[in-house]
Amino acid sequence: MKKWTALLLALTVLLGAAASAQAELELTYEGTVVAAKSVPLTATFGGRVSGLRLRKGDLVTEGDVIAELTTTKVFAPQEGTVTGVYATAGDFAEAVAERYGAIVYIEPVNRYAIAANSEKAFNASENRYIHLGETVYLSCTTDGTHQGTGIVSALTEDGYSIEVTGGDFSMKEKVGIFRDPAYKKESRIGTGTVDRVKPIAVKGTGSILKMPVKQGDFVERGEILFETVDGTLDGYYAPDSRIICPVTGIVAAVDAAEGASVNKGDSLIHIYPSDAVQVEFQIPEADLFSVAEGQRVEIELYWDNGEAKPYEGTIASVSHMSEETTGENAKKMYKVYVNFEPDARIRLGMTVMIRQAEPVSEAAEAPATEETEAEKDAEL
Repeated sequence: MKKWTALLLALTVLLGAAASAQAELELTYEGTVVAAKSVPLTATFGGRVSGLRLRKGDLVTEGDVIAELTTTKVFAPQEGTVTGVYATAGDFAEAVAERYGAIVYIEPVNRYAIAANSEKAFNASENRYIHLGETVYLSCTTDGTHQGTGIVSALTEDGYSIEVTGGDFSMKEKVGIFRDPAYKKESRIGTGTVDRVKPIAVKGTGSILKMPVKQGDFVERGEILFETVDGTLDGYYAPDSRIICPVTGIVAAVDAAEGASVNKGDSLIHIYPSDAVQVEFQIPEADLFSVAEGQRVEIELYWDNGEAKPYEGTIASVSHMSEETTGENAKKMYKVYVNFEPDARIRLGMTVMIRQAEPVSEAAEAPATEETEAEKDAEL
C-alpha cells in the first residue's frame, strides 16, 4: 500500500512539473501593428502640384486621383489655319523649334500685308503723319478694280506696314492707300506693294505633353495649340497629368505641398498598402530561442470591444541584432515580426497581444533522416 502511495505522489509531482513547464512555454508579448512596406508616388514629369489635399494618416483607394501636375498651355496668338505641325506628344520643344523654326505655324486669316511709304501721297502735312492702328482704304493703281481695307500695323525706317483686313488682291500688286473710304485724292497717304503675310511661328519650352491640333485646323485667337511640361519625358511616352493612386492604403507621408514646383521623379506622397501589415514586438535575450521563423502565434487586439476575435499569425523574421534598453533594468531585446491577414478593424499603430504556445525544440528543428537497413535489423 505504501508503495502505491509513493508512486501516486511521484506521478502528481511529475504532472505538476509538466504543467508548470507548459505554462512557462506559453509566452505572451505586447506588440504594435506596423507597415510591412511603403509605396512612393512620384512626379511623372516636372510641373506645379495642384489638387493635393491629403494628410498623413488619410485612407486612399486604388484608382483615386491624388494630385495633378499643371502644364504650360500655349495658345494661338491669332486666328487662322494651322499650316505646319512639326511635333508630337513626347517631343522636346526646343529641339523641334531648332530644326523647323517652330512647333506650329499659323497662316492668319488676313493673308496679305503691304509694305508702304509716302510716295505719291497728296501734298499735305497731315498725310505725312501716319498713325499706328488707323484704318486705311486700298485700291489697286492699275484700274481700281481691286479694293479693300487695312490697318497700319507697324512703322518702319522706310515707311510703314499695313495688314490687309478685307478685299482680294494679287501678289506684288501696287495699291494706293487712302484715309477716305471714297478714295478722294486729298486723303491719299502713299502707295505700297501687296505681299503675303508670313505664317506665325509658335514655339515652346520643355517637353510636349499634348498636341490637340493638326495640319489644316482652323483656330481662333486664344485657342489652345499644345501643352508642355518641364524636363524630358520617357522616350516618346507622354503620361497623363493626373497622378493616380496605384494601391489602397494609408498615407505615410506627404512630401510635396500644394502649389510646389517639382521635377520628374520627385516624391509626392508615400503610402502604406493596407494588405501589407505586420505585428512588431520585442523579446528579451532569455526568450530568444523560444521563437523561430515559421512558428505560428495568436494575435489579439488590446482593445477589441469585447469581441475577443483572435488572428492567426506566423513569425516572419527575428532580428539578428539586439537593441539594449536603458535604466536600472536594462537588458538586450530582439525585434520579431509577424505576418497575419488584416481586416477592417486593423489600423496602423494598434496595440496587440501575441501568444505562442509552441516551444521550439531541437528535435523539431533537426532534419529527419531515413533509418538504414542495418538500424532496422538491430532493432529487430
